[in-house]
Amino acid sequence: MKLLPIAAAALLSLSTGITAAETFTQDAYARAQVMVDVGGRRLNLFCMGSGSPTVVFEAGGGRPGWDWHLVQSGVAKRTRACIYDRAGMGFSDPISRPATAANAAKDLAFLLKNGRVPGPYVLVANSYGGMVAQLFARRPKSDVAGLVLLDAQHEDELVRVDKLTKGGMSGMYATIVDMDRACLAAAEKGFVPGSDLEKQCVSGAEESFGPKLAAAEEAMKRKASYWRANVSEAENMFTTSADQMRAARSKPFGDLPVVSLTRGVSPFLIPGQPQSDVNKAVEAENKAMQDETAALSTRGSNRVAEGALHAIHLSKPQAVVDAVMQVLDAVK
Repeated sequence: MKLLPIAAAALLSLSTGITAAETFTQDAYARAQVMVDVGGRRLNLFCMGSGSPTVVFEAGGGRPGWDWHLVQSGVAKRTRACIYDRAGMGFSDPISRPATAANAAKDLAFLLKNGRVPGPYVLVANSYGGMVAQLFARRPKSDVAGLVLLDAQHEDELVRVDKLTKGGMSGMYATIVDMDRACLAAAEKGFVPGSDLEKQCVSGAEESFGPKLAAAEEAMKRKASYWRANVSEAENMFTTSADQMRAARSKPFGDLPVVSLTRGVSPFLIPGQPQSDVNKAVEAENKAMQDETAALSTRGSNRVAEGALHAIHLSKPQAVVDAVMQVLDAVK
């Protein structure tokens, strides 16, 4: 095991990060914390708080752990809470193999073991991260005590939404992947200052990001290694990763506490215009898919987070904290 801490103090303990009693600012996310070896590559890990079970956050597709900055400290008031960056994201080392959900779940297992993050675990995951979390929970001896799934990616979403949109979902997905590839090509050469690609690929930090975190976001998006991981996740999402999820569906969650939150606001809604019948059908289908995932547990539930966008933790963070507390109560 290799641990490459940023601060010498981290050598003393891999209860790394900060305790709930210590001062916390958002700027802590704008630098690497503890780099944990996961087999020749290192992933950035940042924990705070104390207690058990440990809550582990899994970000959405193409996103680093700092996306949980509005939620982690709230959870850490009660128990240990850890975020990390998947390979190629944030401050973690580049990918060395396809960025599939199963490979990410394997990396997470190495991270928790080598980072000395004790179980049991409650996994909190958004979007594509929901695939990773569910695959991890099904690993032998995963020590997962509960799941909180935020508008989690469903393996059959592409097929089911295509039926409602006459192939519109596939078209949108292809456009996103093509854009990611264009960003990768530009990053490999170095973005041309002021170019359209620089604006489209690099700009766009969340409103909740302070100056240092916004700068870290921009620095990440200028790296070819980030776009390489992003492209690989996107290319595999509805192919290899979806197949991995379909195979895993044969293993339900038993009586594992599972709380699912579904977005309350459609990502396809045009501001100032009424929601179309097709859009309403897409949102109903999305809720149905979240219901199906929650039903994999005899103690699973799904509810709509009113007013929340797809990234529920960024638009309605308290709803996420409340869901985590609900699962923690069920675990204990």
